[in-house]
Amino acid sequence: MFKKISIFGVGLIGGSFALALKRAGVVTEIVGVGRRLETLERAKQLGIIDKACISVEEAVSGADLILVAAPVAQTEAILASIAPHLQPATVVTDAGSTKSDVVEAARKALGPKIAQFVPGHPIAGREQNGPDAAIVDLYAGKKVVLATLPENSADDVERVASAWKQCGAIIHRLTAEEHDKVFAAVSHLPHLLAYALVDDIARKPHADLLFQYAASGFRDFTRIAGSSPEMWRDITLANQPALLSELDSYLEQLAGLRALLAERNGSAIEAVYANAQRARHQWIATIEAAEKQNKQGGD
Repeated sequence: MFKKISIFGVGLIGGSFALALKRAGVVTEIVGVGRRLETLERAKQLGIIDKACISVEEAVSGADLILVAAPVAQTEAILASIAPHLQPATVVTDAGSTKSDVVEAARKALGPKIAQFVPGHPIAGREQNGPDAAIVDLYAGKKVVLATLPENSADDVERVASAWKQCGAIIHRLTAEEHDKVFAAVSHLPHLLAYALVDDIARKPHADLLFQYAASGFRDFTRIAGSSPEMWRDITLANQPALLSELDSYLEQLAGLRALLAERNGSAIEAVYANAQRARHQWIATIEAAEKQNKQGGD
């Protein structure tokens, strides 16, 4: 299906994309492009890429598909480096966790070639980073959101969608604005909270004692604070308006709970907890049903 795919950023996201396509047998050559040659060489040693490339022109030449899987703050610079060499038959997509800023950056960088850019976001990840974190089944059964542009052709969108489907992903569609509002609530805010909690405890004078007694609940709640600080700094700033709105809403919730605690209003506190429990149970049940359906469909 693909003769050549070039990936800018061969860490967890880009590397897992490459491994899945290789396993599916739908790509002849995968070229890795990155800031550090040692990272590219490691990706090649691991069988993630077939060729490490420093030259953007060489990487872009003859590519069917280009994936930008770098921190979102680098998107405009990467696309600007691609633009002069971008051939009419090549489609470009990304894996950024924010979309409105990425679309704006793409319009600036690509200009009249914007129709060749199909914004995307795979909803999958791990706390580890770099090529060694890449796994072949990272996207199996996971959602990939395509925030398509009015300029995109149906064929180009399908080419991007088909690549992700070959990785085992399920395609969803949102506008860039819808995407950023949704993920501010269910992804970006939780990361901010996890980082804030761990940072708060780490700064306390008795931090060693606190961490000594932190158990599975603390580990589960703060798991995502092990993610890349650079990447999440960029995401936090890129989605600032939507994230500020969600943070304000959460602060109101905390203030309400604090007042209930100060009043020792046990019944009201329990009602909040019970509502949260019901919502989470329903959410998990929905996920499990969807996974069962997907598995049956795959069988």
